[in-house]
Amino acid sequence: MCYGSSDLEVDPAALEAALAALPAQLPVDARSTPIYTSPLRRCALLAEALAARMQAAPPLADARLAEMDFGAWEGKAWNDIPRAEVDAWADDLVHYAPGGGETVLQVAARVSAFLDECENDAMVICHAGTIRLLTALSRPGISLEAAALSAASTPHRIDYAAVCILHF
Repeated sequence: MCYGSSDLEVDPAALEAALAALPAQLPVDARSTPIYTSPLRRCALLAEALAARMQAAPPLADARLAEMDFGAWEGKAWNDIPRAEVDAWADDLVHYAPGGGETVLQVAARVSAFLDECENDAMVICHAGTIRLLTALSRPGISLEAAALSAASTPHRIDYAAVCILHF
């Protein structure tokens, strides 16, 4: 199923498992660290519950952390998307707008704009595509286009509620 910006619920069992495991994986001083989240429910619900469990300030939703918008592809089975369209995206991962939605470069620009406004340490609860972009953007001197290509070329291996610590 292709979903990016679709606002799907998270499985309640997965949410509870994440809440049980996450606090032990976070830095000791995480309670005082601001929490930013994608406004999409699968992230926002986790961020809100985690903040409550940690007795931290409520999370700040930021649309720039949302997953990529796949336009007309949203909600379709991958097998139902015409092969020629998938191939067109594979031929130009950075500039092609799947389903008429966003390009990876556009997503990289909004994620980079979010980073430009982060002044200190932050916890960010977002999506696999956004995490791959944050990881790519953490490399010193990388261009926006190179970061977009790196993120788009990286296989999806990020589990729900996985912890990634990045240094900028």
